[in-house]
Amino acid sequence: MKTEHTDILVIGGGTAGFGAAIAAGREGLQVTLLEATSKIGGVMAFCPGMPWGGAYPMDQIIGGIIEELTERLASMIPPAAEKRACTLDNFGPEIIYDHDVATLTMFEMLEEAGVRIRLGAIALEPKMQGTKIASVSCCDRHGPFTIQPKIVIDCSGDGDISAKAGVPYVLGDASGNMMAVTISFFMICVDWDRAFADPDPYFQKYAAIGVADGRLHSDLMKLYLMRGFHEGTVFCNSVHVRGVDGTDPLAVSAATQEGRRRCRQLAAFLRSDVPGFERAHMAMLSPTVGVRETRKLQGMYRLTGKDLASATKFEDGIVACDNPIDDVMRAEGDMTHHAAIQSGQYYTIPFRSLVPEEITNLMFAGRILSADAVAFASVRGMPQCMAMGQATGTAAAMALGSGIAVQAVPTKNLVRRLSANGINRLRVLEHDVS
Repeated sequence: MKTEHTDILVIGGGTAGFGAAIAAGREGLQVTLLEATSKIGGVMAFCPGMPWGGAYPMDQIIGGIIEELTERLASMIPPAAEKRACTLDNFGPEIIYDHDVATLTMFEMLEEAGVRIRLGAIALEPKMQGTKIASVSCCDRHGPFTIQPKIVIDCSGDGDISAKAGVPYVLGDASGNMMAVTISFFMICVDWDRAFADPDPYFQKYAAIGVADGRLHSDLMKLYLMRGFHEGTVFCNSVHVRGVDGTDPLAVSAATQEGRRRCRQLAAFLRSDVPGFERAHMAMLSPTVGVRETRKLQGMYRLTGKDLASATKFEDGIVACDNPIDDVMRAEGDMTHHAAIQSGQYYTIPFRSLVPEEITNLMFAGRILSADAVAFASVRGMPQCMAMGQATGTAAAMALGSGIAVQAVPTKNLVRRLSANGINRLRVLEHDVS
């Protein structure tokens, strides 16, 4: 079997894996990024056009790689990204962008950092050597191969390799219930002025008609419709399918087909019943469902809802956040986005929530971080996931440079290094550190 060697193996090419791979590559490390699909971006790939929400706690961008990416896009001629106010309750400003230009730019940034990108490749099983991952068995269309990394950063979203390596985890909330999965799409050629003339951001009076006469699913009592980046486009983030185990491929396949049916129904309803959509058509339908939640791994510290409510600023906090508790139809629950903290406050995500207790050459970033269900519903925004990745990629370089376990990385030095690399975590109320 073919064996490859690398300093850093990043598993998963979503926003967390993108941040981790670039950060490690810029530190001069040999980085291999393994992505199971044909496209990087994670939720960006599964739900094309999903806004980058949460990038501006207290109206200040979190900085680092997400700021660099945004500035690259915004400075293009014509611009390919911009900051906009979110129309939904308790969400701050968000970044709207041209999906295709953004993903192209992300590939370019990975190439510039010297990252070896392996698309269509799956990590299957870790081989342990004491408390270290000695190798990871993988496969692609040509068959099996093995990667021997010095450090593994799991950004897969589901944490399969971390779980198989022995990291404890929970699925969903305390009862095992996971948030709904989502299928999104765009409506093209919409008359914005007429479509958004009603001040209700959720189009509830229209949705009620569609649900009452059976043309819309009962979970569509609120329609999440947002102006896209290009004029006349509307991003439809409304179709959510409950009760799906995102770790089960058969369940994901079934949910994808069900979600696509509901999207077709919604598109037809918008054309027939909502002003401004009469001449519009559906485009960029998600290739598969976007999965919000599966495993939450056990780290050195478990971030809690109480930490958020207390606006806790950890000594090892690697990025600021003030996102609402964005809980999406878990079990029989509703869609909620209640404020996580008081207005004008923020909390930080601790590095220890990205580090397992025992495995000395493994870290994880993104939606598999160590957090309870309440905290998770706030921290999972793509900008924060990118910053988590940047923190783990930077920490990997520090660990290898000093010959130490990831658990022993000096966090004060890490925070200073992240700040030097543009993360804004220390620019906001630096004196208020608990």
